[in-house]
Amino acid sequence: MGWVVGIVLVVVAIIAGVARWARRSLVLVTVDGSSMEPSLYPGDRVLIRRRGLARVRRGDIVVLEPPADGFELTGIAQRSLDGRRWNVKRAVALPGDPVPPAVQNAVDADRVPPDALVVIGDSPASIDSRQRGFFSANDLLGVVVRRISRADVTGTTAIRDHDNR
Repeated sequence: MGWVVGIVLVVVAIIAGVARWARRSLVLVTVDGSSMEPSLYPGDRVLIRRRGLARVRRGDIVVLEPPADGFELTGIAQRSLDGRRWNVKRAVALPGDPVPPAVQNAVDADRVPPDALVVIGDSPASIDSRQRGFFSANDLLGVVVRRISRADVTGTTAIRDHDNR
């Protein structure tokens, strides 16, 4: 009988550990804004894995805070897990990579500096590195690892795409 209690306690401890890891590592968000169409649409629910810049690959869809560059928000107010503003964009160049031609007018460098990345929305109307230049690795929340569903319900955590395009 004592061994059953021991097994139950071990299982509970494992479940608690996995839940703690998931809470620290994963974030479920709802996309709002059209800058990632046709890959992601407003209302899509996506799972974000918190990752640093070293784990980002070219082509990953990332969630990051926009630079404080004077660009005004368009439309509605932003809200997220901690009240910060966020962008959902595609990483197209990483530290040491050549600056893509579409971004060269927005930066004064030939290569992406350390601790920075170039991000572009899939929609041509997106406001991204083409206008804002480099995004800081310090502002990176993580990488989209999976689209869960199209969200039709309210009450989910919303990360609004900053430029709402």
